[in-house]
Amino acid sequence: MVAARRAFKVAARAATHPIWAELASPFARTAGWYIQTACPPLVRAGEDAGAVPHITPDLALAGQALIDELVLAGIRLRRRPRDPAEMARIAQEVTEAIALYDRMGWLADPASYHLTPGPPDDARMRMAWGPRHEILSFTSGYEPHAAEPGRDRWLADEPNATAYAWILRHHDVPDTRPWIVCVHGAGMGQALGDLRVFRAHWLHHELGLNVALPVQARHGPRRAGKPFGIGWPGDDMLDNVHAIAQSVWDIRRVIAWIRARQPDAAVALHGLSLGGYTTALVAGLDADLACVIAGVPAIDFAELMERHASARFSERAGYERIGDMARRALRVVSPLAIAPRVSIERRFIYAGLADRLVHPHHQIRQLWTQWEQPEINWFRGSHVGFFLSRPVQAFVVDALQRTGVLKTTTPPAPTSAR
Repeated sequence: MVAARRAFKVAARAATHPIWAELASPFARTAGWYIQTACPPLVRAGEDAGAVPHITPDLALAGQALIDELVLAGIRLRRRPRDPAEMARIAQEVTEAIALYDRMGWLADPASYHLTPGPPDDARMRMAWGPRHEILSFTSGYEPHAAEPGRDRWLADEPNATAYAWILRHHDVPDTRPWIVCVHGAGMGQALGDLRVFRAHWLHHELGLNVALPVQARHGPRRAGKPFGIGWPGDDMLDNVHAIAQSVWDIRRVIAWIRARQPDAAVALHGLSLGGYTTALVAGLDADLACVIAGVPAIDFAELMERHASARFSERAGYERIGDMARRALRVVSPLAIAPRVSIERRFIYAGLADRLVHPHHQIRQLWTQWEQPEINWFRGSHVGFFLSRPVQAFVVDALQRTGVLKTTTPPAPTSAR
């Protein structure tokens, strides 16, 4: 009997362990979303204002929302809370960074934090197979500013110092075809997945575009030697700042490489999720882009990390305090702090009404407002569900046509889209 009581107590404690809460949270959160969405009076005051239309959920949409929640739970379960010494180091770096950014005037003018790169002078091309494409690689050349916290640690990451892009190009002589640069999301950066998610071969063969897919910092082959997971964002705030700045730098170098080869070619930029963030930031630094499309963009990392924080993390002292400081440190790399230089008729956004990773109100509406309310396509789906949405594909093609990037008659949409 004593053994039975002891076993019961152990089981009761295990049932309340944060790990089990993580495993149960996708179902509870999806149910909460369904009830809240189905009952408009339960929506918090003001949430339905602005660009976000109301939807009536169904089981198919709830299924997509559940997939988003399962992805989030997987991300949380793979992460580990940092020990107090690491938290103290992160807090110290953030404090020093804010002081430096303020002293240099970068908090007042975040665009001045970013230098303009030229085309790489050591670009290398080689052919890859399965699926067939070319691999562009070059030395990134990015360096954090002198005296910037975390600089030495960042530069010591040798695999990340080489930049890559997957390339699909036509070999016309001369090649005058337009380009679309597609920027992947978190946890991506491998050719097979990137090419498929963006339907790169369809863009190349059916629409006749040249296609470049840059690999963001600490993703794909640039993450060699590190554990499986998402390269960023994470809770090391200065690593986030350097990762964003380097990704933007490398994307702009790929664009500079294109322009050096084809000075008159139109260049469109299409980013997805995390790539939507860096795409929106590049739009505040490069006025000559022919078209900018931010797809289901994550746009406010501080809010994102607070909303998706695990119970295992909230129990650790220091996370909330660092989160408050992170908003200031991240300002130098925030698209919400830098006005877009691309004209409004060339800015486009698409977002999912059931997106559980990137909140339609707290994330998408912020970018829509910052971008002066450009055209936005709200599709009936979730963050992951964009891949299944035929309206999203039609919206992207229409944006390319309306900005003159694409001049051909639109062929049928890819058969894998629905």
